[in-house]
This record gives sequence, structure tokens and C-alpha cells, in this order.
Amino acid sequence: MPNEGSYEVALKRSNEIHADLPVHPEKYTMLTGDRPTGRLHLGHYFGTLVDRVRLQDMGVKTNVIIADYQVITDRDTTEHIADNVCNMVIDYLACGLDPVKTMIFTHSAVPALNQLMLPFLSLVSEAELQRNPTVKAEQEASGHALTGLLLTYPVHQACDILFCKGNIVPVGRDQLPHIEQTRLIARRFNERYGRVFPEVAGLLTSTPLLPGLDGRKMSKSYGNSIAISMSAEQTAKLIKKSKTDSERMITFDPENRPGVSALLTTAGICTGRDPREIADEIGMDGAGALKRYVTEAVNGYFEPIRARRAELEQDMGYIRDVLADGNRRANEIADATLAEVREAMGMVY
Repeated sequence: MPNEGSYEVALKRSNEIHADLPVHPEKYTMLTGDRPTGRLHLGHYFGTLVDRVRLQDMGVKTNVIIADYQVITDRDTTEHIADNVCNMVIDYLACGLDPVKTMIFTHSAVPALNQLMLPFLSLVSEAELQRNPTVKAEQEASGHALTGLLLTYPVHQACDILFCKGNIVPVGRDQLPHIEQTRLIARRFNERYGRVFPEVAGLLTSTPLLPGLDGRKMSKSYGNSIAISMSAEQTAKLIKKSKTDSERMITFDPENRPGVSALLTTAGICTGRDPREIADEIGMDGAGALKRYVTEAVNGYFEPIRARRAELEQDMGYIRDVLADGNRRANEIADATLAEVREAMGMVY
């Protein structure tokens, strides 16, 4: 029998929820978010933003956290953070999130959410925190010392999910250990103090991973990503500069031709076509023709989103209002949940 924390069990659970979502969207509360460390890019858009908008429009209670406190898990400055937060809100709205249906808020503005860290930390052991593979991977990627905040990152994520009684979190396979940690915390709290929190499930996304322009993972730090906020000209310039190889014939071969295949994948996702079909069509026309095709595909797809973005940038008062309203709503929910937690723990004096 597969282990309850295994990928097979998580996939089965996820598939059942995917089937039930269109029928009973009201049963689900979704929480997801981003760290405001820079601009959101096409990987974020196709990997998560499209799904968030779909769930929102389906009638699921959608909550999106801008995890500003988590920026300092592995970096020593909050320089540019206010600008990053505002631009993140602009990206969200331009991509279709509706602030009336979706609660958009920041960590640092919701004290009661963060206060859940104290009882939650008492429910996990040091060994469990040390074992989390995502924490290890993030520490190695940043080269930063393991801070207490990074070590307790999965517990902080449990606070994010559980403060609003979230029961689904869209994730990739590599994020499942975080969901398992949250399930464990909720279960232990409920067993020890009485039922307050729901069972949480990871909603596995079926979107293919969009590689960066060089075939590696799309990442701001690699400089291989196209930001949603880029202009058509900046996008064209970046695609033109991307590395391909010396072979003229265009073929889709991710293992041996990562650069060419990354461009074909990007074009495929933006046009809804099979990358192999695009490769066959371009054939001997070479890398120049491929780059022109990709540029047109990306700029064509993002033209309406970028037009909406340009409008939103002109009204920063509205952007601040969206955030203030989201923070106000999040505080109401967090205060109510914390009151329930204190009641369950017998800490109301």
C-alpha cells in the first residue's frame, strides 16, 4: 500500500479534486502566492497565474499572498521590495485576477497570520524541519546561510494556508513536501486541541514546465526569463540574443538541443501548437526564422495583457487600494482564526 505522503497518493487526491472542482467549486478555498524578489515572468504566468484565474472564474474562494517576509529567508536586504510588491499586483490584475473575487494581500500586513507560527512550531520537530528537501534546495540555490526563518519556511507556509482554512494549494511535484508538512501540522493541532483546521491537498498542475531561453529552468537569477512587464521590443531583443546552436535544421530535441527546444516550447505554449510541428514547419530556415516565429508568438499572446498593464501603471492609487482592501479582508479572517485557535488551546483570559 503506498505511503500516505507519496506522490502516487498525492496524485490520486489531486485528480479527484480536479474532477470535483467544476461540480462543487464552493467546497474549496485556494491559497497560493509569490515572493516579491523581482518581476513575474512567463514561467510564472503559464505555471500558476493561468490556473489561479481559472479557479477564480470557476467560483473557488481564491487567496493570493505576496510573501514579503519570505524574501528575507535567504537575502539580506528589502531594497526594491515596495516596488516589487506593487508590480506584482499590477501583473496579477493584468493577467485576469479580479480583486473582488480574489483576496490579494501581503504577509507583513497580517499580524495574526504570523502569530500562528508560535503554536505551529510546537507541533513539529527539528528533525522534520531539517529533512524538508525544498528548504535544502533553496538554501543551496541561494548560497545563503541557513537562517531560522528559512528553516521554518514550511511552517510559515502552513500559517499562510491554514489561516484562511485553505484546503487546496496548486503546486508542482517538488512542492509536495510543503503540503505534507501543512497536513501534518493541521492534523496534530486538531488531535491535540480539537478540530479547527481542514485537510489540505496539493492540486498538482498539469502545465508543462516552461524552460528559460537557454533550456535551463526559467529564473530571474539566470537572466533567461521574459518578464510579463517587458515591452514587445525588449522581448524581441532578448529572444534574438538567446543561444541556439550551429545546426541549421530546426528540430525539437530537449536533451541535445536545449536552446532550440526551449524556444520551440515557448512558441508551442503561446500558440497552442505542438513544438515538433513548429520545428518541421521552420525546418531549414534556421535559427533566425525560429526566433522571429517565437517573438511573434510571445508578443501576440501578451499584447492584450501588456496593454492592460500599461493602463494599470497609470493608476498607482488604485493598486494601493487593491492591496489595502486585500490586507483588510485578510486581517479579519486571520483575527477570527487566531481567536478560534486561542479558544481551542484554552488561552482566552
